[in-house]
Formats: sequence, structure tokens, C-alpha cells
Amino acid sequence: MARRVLLLLAGLAIGLASMVGVHAGQQRVDEVARARAGSIDIHVHSLPDSAERSVDGLEAAVMARAHGMRGIVLKNHYDPTAGLAYMVRQQVPGLEVFGGIDLNLTVGGMNPSAVEHMTQVSGHYGRLVWMSTFDAENQVRYSKETRPSVSVSRNGALLPATKEVIGVIAKHGLVLATGHVSADEGLMLLREGRQQGVQHMVVTHAMNPPVIMSVAQMQEAAKLGALIEFVGGSVAGANAAARIDGFADAIRKVGPAACILASDLGQKNNPLPADGFAAFIGALKARGFSDQELDRMTKENPATLLGLR
Repeated sequence: MARRVLLLLAGLAIGLASMVGVHAGQQRVDEVARARAGSIDIHVHSLPDSAERSVDGLEAAVMARAHGMRGIVLKNHYDPTAGLAYMVRQQVPGLEVFGGIDLNLTVGGMNPSAVEHMTQVSGHYGRLVWMSTFDAENQVRYSKETRPSVSVSRNGALLPATKEVIGVIAKHGLVLATGHVSADEGLMLLREGRQQGVQHMVVTHAMNPPVIMSVAQMQEAAKLGALIEFVGGSVAGANAAARIDGFADAIRKVGPAACILASDLGQKNNPLPADGFAAFIGALKARGFSDQELDRMTKENPATLLGLR
């Protein structure tokens, strides 16, 4: 309880400080605070989880609201989060909170019944369907592991179960997120999604391992109607500057109109999601992106993806 109170108070204090500018010389901090206000982070990890996290779903939401954000999407690799989003919304009114389902082995892999069930959970706040992540065949192969995995394709063609899942996504107006499949498989999923009438698609952290899409592949994905996700993580690491430089270059080549920014935070030793998201926005602002471009990637595009007006 003490930990939760401290975290919530810290979030509130930071949010207020960023809005009023309590120290001289905080113009840049205030600019980032304004850029984050009204934003939506579609990639937030939180407790409850089988992995260690820095915040639970309620804390993440309270901090996001304190910073003036419009919404968050709670992600879990192994458990659906539609129910968690419903519970958090009851405690944090005024914030758009969504969940989803990640098609790893714990939910039966490429399981259309699990996706269908998510749409029936109270509140109907399950919105994203991530193709498998840590259990994806591509992830297991990239990690040089020998264990069961989830396949989306075989011999260059999508499996029937994959197409059935995409059909459920289309039927319910959900978001098709490509997860940790390979770049080529991601494009296959997007083509099928477009053919089946899926309206909302996103390439999950396109440049991160094990996806590693090329700029040309990202441009093709954008032409298929997908938004390309770039996740900030921690911007303070040894290789962070080069990583953000690479993101900035790719965003300019793909075009901000087809890109979406997210934090992918909540890990125990990383910045808190709302703070890390602000740092990511600030890092891109420092690399010359305009307020209009940042708003497109953090407010307009995620709102469109989630079906918000």
C-alpha cells in the first residue's frame, strides 16, 4: 500500500510540476509536457503479470491521467487485459483505457475463440490483437531456443487459423497488431487484413528485434494501411541515441502520417511509462520533429487506431 501511495503521489506531483513549470529554465520540459498532454500510449506493460513490472495497471493509469494524457493500452504477453482495462476505468474516470490479447501459447496460440471471447468481456475494452510475441516462431528462432512456438504461416502462406483470427478481428472492428512475427510475415498479415476488411492495423515495434523491418518494408506496410509503431523504451542507455537517430530517419522516410509512437515501458528497471513516453517525445522533438508531427504520431494516429474521435 505504501508503495502504491508513493507512486501515485509522485505521478500527481510530476504532472502538476510539468504543467506549471516550478523552476526557471523549464521551457523545454513544459514543451514536452504540452506535447504529452492528450497523447495515447498504446504499449504499456503493468502488473498483474508473471514478469516483474514497475507499476500495476491502476498506477499506470493514474500517472497517465495526472500528466494529462488521453489514454493508454495495457499489454500483457500471456494474459488478456480487457478485464483489467474495465476495472481500471472504474477507478480512473476520464482516461481512455483499453486492453487486448496476445496470441501466445497461454491463450491457445492462433486461437479465434480466445479473440471472440475477449470481445464479450465487460465494457468491451479489449481492442488490440497482437499476433504472438514471445512465443512467436520468429521470436523463438531469433532467440535460438528449442521450445514450442506459435506459427502464423507455412511455406510462404498464412495458416487457416491465422486467416480465421483475422476474420474475427475484421468482424469486431479490432486492431490487428503484428507482434513478433518476421517482417515478411507481418506484410502477409497486413495483406490478408486488408483483403478481409480490417480497418485498423499496426506493425508492432517495426525496427526492434526480432521484427527488424527495413524502411522499404515499412513503406509497403504503410501503403497497405498500417501504422508503423516506434517504441521509445529507455532513452538513457548506452546505445539509445543511435537507436533514436535510426527511428527519426525511418519516420522521415515513412512519413509521420503513417507512424505511431509508444513507450513499451513498465519493466521494473526502466522509467515509468508516462515518464519514458515524455522522454521519447522530447528526444524526437530535439531531432527536429514539429509539434504538429508529434501530435500526429502520439494523439491523432493512436486515436484513429483505437476508433476514438
